Amino acid sequence: MKDYSDIILAPVVTEKSAKNAEKNVYTLKVVKTATKTQIKNAVEKAFGVKVQSVNTLVTKPKDKRVGRYTGQTKTYKKAIVTLKDGQQIEI
Repeated sequence: MKDYSDIILAPVVTEKSAKNAEKNVYTLKVVKTATKTQIKNAVEKAFGVKVQSVNTLVTKPKDKRVGRYTGQTKTYKKAIVTLKDGQQIEI
């Protein structure tokens, strides 16, 4: 992984993440193999901000049905990034 675009895939846009964004806490979808240090460096380089902390989790697949067909949602790694005071990301 050479560039920050190889690590950060997309922002997670939900009601909870929008509410947390007001508190300088942002939720991003990242590559499963990325470490917290790599995520921190990628966010600082991509958005030009200072990161205070990074928490990560891997989502579990959920069972879904469409008629008689069953399947599961895809799993992905989610990074919850807290920025230092006065920092902000425009998503």
